[in-house]
Amino acid sequence: MVVVLAVTASGVVGVFLTLPGAKPIVTTLAAAYFVYLAWRIATAPPLAERSEQHREPSIAGGVFLSLINPKAYAAMTALFSGFVLVRTRLELDAAAKIAVLLPMIFSINAAWLFAGAALTRFFREPRTNRIVNVTFAILLLGSVAFALRF
Repeated sequence: MVVVLAVTASGVVGVFLTLPGAKPIVTTLAAAYFVYLAWRIATAPPLAERSEQHREPSIAGGVFLSLINPKAYAAMTALFSGFVLVRTRLELDAAAKIAVLLPMIFSINAAWLFAGAALTRFFREPRTNRIVNVTFAILLLGSVAFALRF
């Protein structure tokens, strides 16, 4: 997430989005990805107990997933283009946003990690798992609809 933050803060994403026709294409692709992701979440099976085929997630896999995650780029682009913290100098504004974001990113990811570990038992029971997955999918689609409305 820190790499995504740096790429976005450096202006690379902003420059890309200024290309003629890029914004509607990126918006459409991102919305399609979110619909696909919501479907995958809603239809995901309950967690299985550990088996011989079970593979632990890797650090490299997590880093790669973070780098290709359009949600992260969308959130960071909205943050860096949506408002100004420091009006006098652009680089101070970016630094202020990074200083606020880094502790938030760490805290939110740590909270999800601990919450996920604590709630794992709910994801093993099929009925509860289905309710939680469908709820998360609906919330994801709702957030996309809300974002596209503006």
